[in-house]
Amino acid sequence: VQLQASGGGLVQAGGSLRLSCAASERSLSNYYMGWFRQAPGKGREFVACIAWNSVLTYYADSVKGRFTISRDNAKNMVYLQMNSLKSEDTAAYYCAAGRGPYTQSSQYNYWGQGTQVTVSS
Repeated sequence: VQLQASGGGLVQAGGSLRLSCAASERSLSNYYMGWFRQAPGKGREFVACIAWNSVLTYYADSVKGRFTISRDNAKNMVYLQMNSLKSEDTAAYYCAAGRGPYTQSSQYNYWGQGTQVTVSS
């Protein structure tokens, strides 16, 4: 599975961005999809994940209530709607595909390249 994340950019605090992750194969519907982020000098941090049927979603406490993960299996797309952005959300954001609702990056099999989100205060 090849993944490509996009939609990052520069936004003011309190603003919104929508990240997209495109998958190259139809089998995306068999995977849990996750979003992670990595700020300079820090490890990769779990943000959110979503089950193949969108019934189950999980969020990091730091983004709960502000971010929403969604997917469109027919289009092989996964999205991360980010609202009320804060300066501490600044990071490179990565999408990933795995076989379960995992919060550890090591448990995901496929990764896209990062898309940079910068929130100015």
